[in-house]
Amino acid sequence: MEIIKNRKFYFSISGLLVAGSIVAVLMYGLNLGIDFKGGSLMEVSMHEQVKTNIAEIEQILTQAEEGKSSALDSVRIQPTGENGFVLRFKDVSEDEHQRILSTLNTELSKGLEIDDTSNSAQSLESNMPNASAIQATDSEGNPVEINFESINNGAVASSPVITIGGKGVIEEMRFESIGPVIGQELQDKSVKAILSVLIAIVLYIAWAFRKVSKPVSSWKYGVTAIIALAHDVIIPTGIFAVLGHLFGIEIDILFVTALLTILGFSVNDTIVVFDRTRENLARDHHKHDFDWIVNKSVNETIRRSLFTSLTTFLVLFAIYLYGGETIKYFVLALMIGVVVGTYSSIFLASPLLVVWEKWSRRR
Repeated sequence: MEIIKNRKFYFSISGLLVAGSIVAVLMYGLNLGIDFKGGSLMEVSMHEQVKTNIAEIEQILTQAEEGKSSALDSVRIQPTGENGFVLRFKDVSEDEHQRILSTLNTELSKGLEIDDTSNSAQSLESNMPNASAIQATDSEGNPVEINFESINNGAVASSPVITIGGKGVIEEMRFESIGPVIGQELQDKSVKAILSVLIAIVLYIAWAFRKVSKPVSSWKYGVTAIIALAHDVIIPTGIFAVLGHLFGIEIDILFVTALLTILGFSVNDTIVVFDRTRENLARDHHKHDFDWIVNKSVNETIRRSLFTSLTTFLVLFAIYLYGGETIKYFVLALMIGVVVGTYSSIFLASPLLVVWEKWSRRR
């Protein structure tokens, strides 16, 4: 394949994708999740008999109760699975968290045939509003004192769990709460982590290729790899900016983890090509031009790169389909990164090295 000869075509594809990604980020911005903005996330699963929708849940949680302010100023709701919803709202206390669960439990159970024993906890509470212990007897008739753990400033009360056939009307799958200060700290640390990785990669490649000085200096291999890595990070970020604008997909700490993983995967593929170029330079003894040697090196490693990336992509695709909602978009970012990283290691990094060598020679 004449990859180096047709480098302008491959540069055009990369340029369009990078430019489009930058425009998307500038136009739409990144839809930051609670990891970076601060707030609370609650994932709930509804009983199969509960028929509800996003609008109804939003109304339940934001409507003002008599004599009270509204439970939440705003809430963002996203369906997940067959009967689940992910709720995102401002940072709340544990009391507010339990009140939200109680409100959903009560309102969504209206009109349903619930268990006759579902209100036993409420009856016990109403009969003993200030009790911290009750008297009972064991199987032999001896008196036994049963103590209740005091919660909410000593109150025994907690909202009863309404069930249908032994299963709760709603079931809380997870709850996460992050303050805005921690969110900003995560943003700063995420940027520092990515920059640290990029600097470390440049230093490592410069050291690994320290014995290669002609016709391209060792540090140029590192800088070229960084340009390719920037390409690999910008494109997934732009795609997620569009997905966030269209479908409300959020950027969380898992996305940053995906970017760091993409950097490692892509630079590994790029170094394999560069290392073959170094070997061919040592064997050639200046018999051929640099671009001929680079093109030969890319062709010798292209099958290995494609097969490795394909097997990785197939595994990620299986996880995307069956791995669950919590890691779905993390895996999607990795899948995009594998495709883009493979493209850059073959069609971008090595051709850039040739262009730099030609430009240096003209000077």
